[in-house]
Amino acid sequence: MRILLVSDLHYTLPQLDWVVHCAPSFDLVVIAGDHLDVSSPVPLGTQSLVLLRYFSLMKPGRSLVLASGNHDLTGSDRHGERAALWLPDSRRPGVATDGDSLHLHAQAGDDTLVTICPWWDGPAGREEVERLLAADADRRPACWAWVYHWPPMGSPTCWNGRRHYGDADLAGWIATFQPDFVLAGHVHEPPFKPAGAWADRIGGTWVFNAGRQIGPVPAHIVIDLAAGAATWYSMMGEESVALDAAHAPARSVF
Repeated sequence: MRILLVSDLHYTLPQLDWVVHCAPSFDLVVIAGDHLDVSSPVPLGTQSLVLLRYFSLMKPGRSLVLASGNHDLTGSDRHGERAALWLPDSRRPGVATDGDSLHLHAQAGDDTLVTICPWWDGPAGREEVERLLAADADRRPACWAWVYHWPPMGSPTCWNGRRHYGDADLAGWIATFQPDFVLAGHVHEPPFKPAGAWADRIGGTWVFNAGRQIGPVPAHIVIDLAAGAATWYSMMGEESVALDAAHAPARSVF
C-alpha cells in the first residue's frame, strides 16, 4: 500500500489541485487537518463549499481520509465545544473523516486500520477521542495508523524552532496504545529546522509531519508499506527512512 500524507493546506488552491492530480497514484490519501484558513479574506462558509468540491474530485486508488484541525472549527457541537461541522458533508464511499475508523482489508499483503481523530476543543471531545482509540485498540490488525492533527509533545516533529509545540495527551495515548503510525501536521516548521524532523520513532510508533511550504506543491510524505520506507518531499529535496529502523536517522540536510 502507498500512502500520501499532506496537511495544513490552508485553502491553498494550487496545492489542492496537485493533490487532485496525484491522488490516483496512491492507495490512501490522508489530509491531516487545517483545510480552511481563518486568516483568508474568503469567508469560511465559502471556503468549505470549495473544499468539499475539491474533495469530491480526489480519486485515490482506495480511500481518502480527511481529519479536522484547529482552523477547521466552524461552530459548536452537541457538547457546546467547537467542531468542524462542515466536514461530515465530505463523507461518501471511500471517504472517511472525524470519528471514523477505516479498515483497509488485506490486499497485496496489507491489512490496515486507520483511526481518524477530530481536533477536540474540550473535555467531551477529548473523552470521545480516547474512547475511539481504546475501541480500535481491541481490533487492531497488522498495521494501525492514527490521523491526528497535532504531533506529540517532546517529539522533534513538533519543534518550531523555538520550543516544542506538541500535544501531551497524544504522547500519553501513544505510550498506552502503541500504534504503528501517527500521521500529523499542525506545526509547520519542524522539517525545516535543524533540531526538527519530519519523522520520529517513539518506541514502536512512527510519527510523521510533512510541514508546510509555499508554492504549488505541498510538502508531503509518501509511505510505501510494501517497500518498507517513507520519503519526505519538499523544496529542500528528498529524505527517506526505513520503516524497520529502530529510530529515525540523523538528518544531513543542514
